[in-house]
Amino acid sequence: MTAGSTPNPKRSLTPRRRAREYALQGIYQYLVIQKAGELSDAPLTISAITKQLGEDPAFKKCQGDLFASIFQGVIGQHQELDALIIPELDRPLAELSPVEHAAMLIGTYELAADLSVPYKVAINEAVELAKTFGGTDGHKYVNGVLDQLAQKLRQAEIVAN
Repeated sequence: MTAGSTPNPKRSLTPRRRAREYALQGIYQYLVIQKAGELSDAPLTISAITKQLGEDPAFKKCQGDLFASIFQGVIGQHQELDALIIPELDRPLAELSPVEHAAMLIGTYELAADLSVPYKVAINEAVELAKTFGGTDGHKYVNGVLDQLAQKLRQAEIVAN
């Protein structure tokens, strides 16, 4: 450690958290490539991103089936998930950072498509991803948007708690 630097905060990197982190990285890449207009063959791009992420030695420590479910689910339902997110935004979707957008997509996917994940966990995991990889206060925005979505998508679960 150099003078003046601070140690990295210790993060809980369970296999599930790692899977979400790799999914975020893959979705981020996908969003950036899409925005640049270079997404001519989406299946090939998804395969290339998956292959590249899988080459990271730490990838073996993630829960592979969860990574695949989230990454492929978000990419496969990208437009539908954005349609859920957009009404909750106070700015155009294009103004979101790719990290915040990716975290919202993951949280929205888990809220909408994976009822085995409690709504509080889905929101918390997306917020943690935004804290780890996003800008200073981006996680607060992600939290607010996903909380509003949870009110719509998981109302029965919220009332039951």
